[in-house]
Amino acid sequence: MAVVITVAQQKGGAGKTMLAANLATLWAASRRVALLDIDPQHSLGRWHELRAKTPSLAPITFSAVSGWRLGGELDRLRASADVLIIDTPPHIDTDAMRAIRAASLVLLPLQPSPPDLWAAEGTLKIAAAERRPVALLLNRATARSSLRTSVEAEIARAKLTLLPVSIGNRSAYAQAFAQGMGVSEARGRASARPGSAAAEFAAVGAAIEELLTP
Repeated sequence: MAVVITVAQQKGGAGKTMLAANLATLWAASRRVALLDIDPQHSLGRWHELRAKTPSLAPITFSAVSGWRLGGELDRLRASADVLIIDTPPHIDTDAMRAIRAASLVLLPLQPSPPDLWAAEGTLKIAAAERRPVALLLNRATARSSLRTSVEAEIARAKLTLLPVSIGNRSAYAQAFAQGMGVSEARGRASARPGSAAAEFAAVGAAIEELLTP
């Protein structure tokens, strides 16, 4: 049965789709990975179409269903994959609630700003009601700023889990996404060097795996 990571945040532009794509590519080299896109914008589907044009890339199972078909598709993908990653819409609807209910971990990306943290409240309430663990991840984050420090302090006061690593504001993420790739796969960018987007995201993946380890 697959580990299910539901990427959820009610604020648009938080980076859910980019995060889902990069997690999938990070783990696809060594595991059976499935992506489920329930966001009506279907940006993840367009990314996967681009990916299909490069057969040498690691295979990732992709599905985009909603409504009455969602329950059966969740069961099918959980049975056939090691990791299932779900990209949800930027609002809470029935499908998003079902995706949160199915999660082994709800991953909540946010930029280090009060509006992003406020927008997370609805997702956090649903996850709490469903007794699903939640981890927050700072995205497009500067190395250090007073605003980031204040947001981190507010997260700590609320006793929420914040991943100890963050995603920087790097063009490499958008460039890789535009090729149907993740930063761990992007070619010709010396992507393995310390401080690169690939190294940064590898640390994100390791932090998530540590949370999921019993």
